[in-house]
Amino acid sequence: MNDLSLAIAPHRIGAMVLRYWYLLLSSWPRLLELMYWPTLQIITWGFLQTYIASNAGFFARAGGTLIGAVILWDILFRGQLGFSISFLEEMWARNIGNLMMSPLTPIEFLLSLMAMSLVRLAIGIIPMTLIAVWFFDFNFYSLGLPLIAFFCNLIFTSWAVGIFVSGLVLRNGLGAESIVWTLMFALMPLACVYYPVQVLPHWLQLVAWSLPPTYVFEGMRALLTDHVFRADLMLTALGLNAALLLASFAAFIALLRSARRAGSLLSSGE
Repeated sequence: MNDLSLAIAPHRIGAMVLRYWYLLLSSWPRLLELMYWPTLQIITWGFLQTYIASNAGFFARAGGTLIGAVILWDILFRGQLGFSISFLEEMWARNIGNLMMSPLTPIEFLLSLMAMSLVRLAIGIIPMTLIAVWFFDFNFYSLGLPLIAFFCNLIFTSWAVGIFVSGLVLRNGLGAESIVWTLMFALMPLACVYYPVQVLPHWLQLVAWSLPPTYVFEGMRALLTDHVFRADLMLTALGLNAALLLASFAAFIALLRSARRAGSLLSSGE
């Protein structure tokens, strides 16, 4: 398989998506898990905001910033996890070597993982947003067109992280699997999910502003508290995401080549 091939065959991507879809449908615990954690999060944090709003004027005025942050964070985290889980399914089944020897190109493989991450994300997020409406009177979809900008930037970041960590696991084997579950949480404090950037020390603010999700969460707070859509923040996030995606693709190809040289594609690498 030529790593540098730019030819993309939609039927091969579709076949991979169909494979992952059948795998998902074959196990009801997999489907349940996709909905369980987002539902638990929105209920827990939603009731916390309800309590805070009844005791603090700012949160009453800010209407839904905490619930909105929980939903947006779940889009970021679940987008990456949905990508990585589909990749790990191949590692667990020791099928990576077979895929890499097939006509499937790396770009087609990654695109199929991206498509499947959207499917997994929808299964978890849609019930979560409906619960937010029913229990807490917060309609996430009422954000309107800005929601598209928020979603796109977060999903682009999640894919960039997913591609990079998948490359690390591909090169180092399942011994590096823990990175899949933990790396996004390492970004969480710096992405300022639940508080503004100004809370951080000045030197950490510089780091925070280098991360695309920071702009999304700042934009969400500006929209909900000041009723202003910060297009400048979204465009900056988009530029950073473009750079991250290009870097992650390059890193994946480099790690794939290294895995081939090391002969780690035919084993789990434990």
